[in-house]
Amino acid sequence: MSGFPTLLYKEVLRFWKVGTQTIGAPALTAALFLFIFGHVMEGRVRMYDTVPYTAFLVPGLVMMSMLQNAFANTSSSLIQSKITGNIIFVLLSPLAYWEFFAAYVFAAVVRGLVVGAAVLVVTLPFVSAEFRHPLWVAAFAFCGSAVLGALGMVAGIWAEKIDQVASFQNFLIMPLTFLSGVFFSIHSLPGFWQRLSHFNPFFYMIDGFRYGFFGVSDVDPLRSLAVVAGFLVLVSGFTLALLRSGYKLRH
Repeated sequence: MSGFPTLLYKEVLRFWKVGTQTIGAPALTAALFLFIFGHVMEGRVRMYDTVPYTAFLVPGLVMMSMLQNAFANTSSSLIQSKITGNIIFVLLSPLAYWEFFAAYVFAAVVRGLVVGAAVLVVTLPFVSAEFRHPLWVAAFAFCGSAVLGALGMVAGIWAEKIDQVASFQNFLIMPLTFLSGVFFSIHSLPGFWQRLSHFNPFFYMIDGFRYGFFGVSDVDPLRSLAVVAGFLVLVSGFTLALLRSGYKLRH
């Protein structure tokens, strides 16, 4: 296990050394979303009858930032290591494939949580958000970041060029994130789109995370957690299978 904390430290240090880009920029982006959408929609839309729209936005923006940055951490690290060739130093070390997986995913979780905390610090002074169920907040924050960290590994392993990772993020991760209820409740959608939203695993991450703040949600939080946990097991199993086979890494 001595290699696991070393690789984890290396991956955490990698994003921490450029904190202005990896932490400050997402916090600023989330603040801009809050100011723009809050200015346009506040007073016109009210979610869950008792929750002001700007307060409703905060959990969604926090989770969106965590998901996107957890994905970026693993995917960018792997593709840059493959392009520069320094991935060989990790592959030659006596690390089990599950240690390799755990170090990258836990580093993605750390980045996701740090970015989420930064977004909260920036946005909470402007709204009155609650933390009615903090354990639910922690559970969905951890599981959601872990899922996207594992998905980032899949993208980094599969991709051979940086633009392929960018395509994965722009055409899959970002649409699923924006259509998951960050800026709206799915009950405001027509029936067909409501039903379609239930096939988006990102919706359950954001809806369950928002429940931890306000105690209300579009679906039962236990159901959301079960879906997210099942998706985490599925993606983790697939990623471990790729690492074990050496797909596009050792072969």
